[in-house]
Amino acid sequence: MNQESPRTGVVSRVARHIDHGLAVLERQLLAWAIILMAVNTIGNVFMRLVYSSSLFFTEELNQFLIVLVTFVGASAAARQGRHIRMSALTDQIPPTYRRFMFAFIQVVTAAVLILLAWYAHEYIARIQALGRVTPALQIPVWITLLWLPFGLGLTALQFLLAAVANLRNDEVYISATVRENDELDLPSI
Repeated sequence: MNQESPRTGVVSRVARHIDHGLAVLERQLLAWAIILMAVNTIGNVFMRLVYSSSLFFTEELNQFLIVLVTFVGASAAARQGRHIRMSALTDQIPPTYRRFMFAFIQVVTAAVLILLAWYAHEYIARIQALGRVTPALQIPVWITLLWLPFGLGLTALQFLLAAVANLRNDEVYISATVRENDELDLPSI
């Protein structure tokens, strides 16, 4: 068991509070986006059946919400250890070395995600400079793409936190709080 200095303990507590706040934000964004997609789609079906006319913005709004759910959902999946893992190689390594291998993989994954977030930021800046707006709602396109660097950045943070957990503990962690051998609460098929 690792002994924490008072300063490290404060940093850990602050990091946990920030991470908890981000988890709440992720859950709220995902829940409201899915609810809004459902209401928007049901409203459109109702309008088609009753008035024989679709809502002009339904498809566009749902596309924006799918982008939000995809990129913020990636962070939520990484936080819960529900991301895709290729473990054929790491399963063959003793646990002591496996956690270092996981930490390495998690750091590399975070670096790639940070790079992708940077590219997304650059892309958004170019789109903003062009002044493009969406066809139906006339919203600047760059606003609808802000979820890309946000979600990629949050996901990178989750992988970095998982790497720290692997370096600071004796067990193998697939996320900052989920150990490799913990039973995931997955629905049975």
